[in-house]
Amino acid sequence: MSSLISYGTGETATPPALLTNNGFWPEIDPADFRDAERVDGTVTAPRLTHALRVALADVNRQLADWQAAQLNDGATTVDDVALPVWAAAGHYALLYQRALYATAMASLLERYRDHSATNDGDERGEAKDLAADDYRRDARWAVSEILGERHTTVELI
Repeated sequence: MSSLISYGTGETATPPALLTNNGFWPEIDPADFRDAERVDGTVTAPRLTHALRVALADVNRQLADWQAAQLNDGATTVDDVALPVWAAAGHYALLYQRALYATAMASLLERYRDHSATNDGDERGEAKDLAADDYRRDARWAVSEILGERHTTVELI
């Protein structure tokens, strides 16, 4: 009789610490990300934290000019930014979180393809690739919303 012990598939005993941001944008809570995106214990805490840190760097880079403009207008954090009349409190922080979480999820999905060599494993992997594309689109749209840009650019050639 043999048994299989799978390493690193359970819940971690201690959740990862908050990720410090640049002071303008809020800190990131890996436990909140895990709950919001339903990331199970097969994604280890170090991998989850790494994906969030890379996403944080990517989204902050995309929003650097917008952030600088807000700082020049007197805002010290995203909560100080003047909102459009139609927006609820926390509007920009929510979009930022969506961009960050979607970017991290896309990265995790691309790296956690099934290891099965069967057709079923290939099909699940392709489905994860499609889901990763959807997450990347969601991230791009959230950044566009913050920047006040349209979601689609169309040119005639």
